[in-house]
Amino acid sequence: LRHLMFQTRVLTKRLLIRLVRNPITIVHALLLPVGFLLTLNVVLGDSITAATGEDGLYRSVPLVALLAAMSGSTAGMVGITAERLDGFLARLWVVPMHRGAGLLARLAAEVIRLFGTTLVILGTGIILGFRFHRGVAGALLWLTVPVIFGVAFSAVVTMVALYWPRAVLVEAIQIVGLMLTFFSTGLVPLVKYPDWVQPFVRYQPMSVAVDTMRGLSVGGPALMPMLGTLAWSAGILAVCLW
Repeated sequence: LRHLMFQTRVLTKRLLIRLVRNPITIVHALLLPVGFLLTLNVVLGDSITAATGEDGLYRSVPLVALLAAMSGSTAGMVGITAERLDGFLARLWVVPMHRGAGLLARLAAEVIRLFGTTLVILGTGIILGFRFHRGVAGALLWLTVPVIFGVAFSAVVTMVALYWPRAVLVEAIQIVGLMLTFFSTGLVPLVKYPDWVQPFVRYQPMSVAVDTMRGLSVGGPALMPMLGTLAWSAGILAVCLW
């Protein structure tokens, strides 16, 4: 256990240094999501407010926080693929180190990155007028949802990068992320979608996460969406770890 903790700390530090020095990851994890949030607020903010009767920020801020988690993980997939192709992972596999250190370090670095990007998105939302109406406990739980969701998604990215190290898969995962984004309750309420697509929109992982964060901020059901988010995340993480 002592060796596992020490080696995990060293590898986590390495990944965080690499993250800070990699402009592509910074752009995907911070600049693009912030720009997308500003665009949503300017272009669709009034329309969402008119359609729902509430400030559109309470949907768009959670949506962009989740999108930032996915976008940053997808950019990190390029780094994993490069490490595999240049032999770095192979060198780690043949040195006398704990087998779990590399995976735990990547998960720890992801948690730190996810928490940081969520704070940046939340800060942008607060500047635009986003507020919490469920107290400090609701705000703290709100911050954990993108982290939980992002860890599960990063497990998918890590699995794909290790099994199929192809650049085209980065674009494929981004397309899936965009589909989940635009067919979710983060843009408009469920009833605004056609009847035939509502079951998918209601139960897909981004929708339940957005509904959880919306309930924890402005009010509304939060327990069942939170259970749905935990179930999705635990299931995805279990499959990818196996």
